[in-house]
Amino acid sequence: RALWTSTPDLICDNRTSHRTFSTTTVICRKMLAKLTDAERAEKLKPLLDNGGWKMVDNRDAIYKEYLFADFNQAWGFMSSVALKAEQMNHHPEWFNVYNKVQVTLATHDCGGLSERDVRLATFMDSKVPSK
Repeated sequence: RALWTSTPDLICDNRTSHRTFSTTTVICRKMLAKLTDAERAEKLKPLLDNGGWKMVDNRDAIYKEYLFADFNQAWGFMSSVALKAEQMNHHPEWFNVYNKVQVTLATHDCGGLSERDVRLATFMDSKVPSK
């Protein structure tokens, strides 16, 4: 997602715009493509084979359940992921109870899995504390 101030030579989708004082801010989104079969084999397969991620039934999405020592560790994980997700403008579907965090990733804009899902899943796995 790019953030631009409007200028006469800027062309982008301005479905979402905000007027602030004397300038208009326009939010532009880069359309993401679904992963191709080749990209799935190269980038997604390692997450599924070795990373504990699973394909979701009846949906082009991946799922993983993380278990932590306690609530504080689970919440710390979610906090660090939330900051990265906001930076990426790609937010997980997740659920937390005590030391368990359940995550589903898919890219709604393309109706399935995209490169962003792979990047966020990889980032999430890197944030799990060592045992």
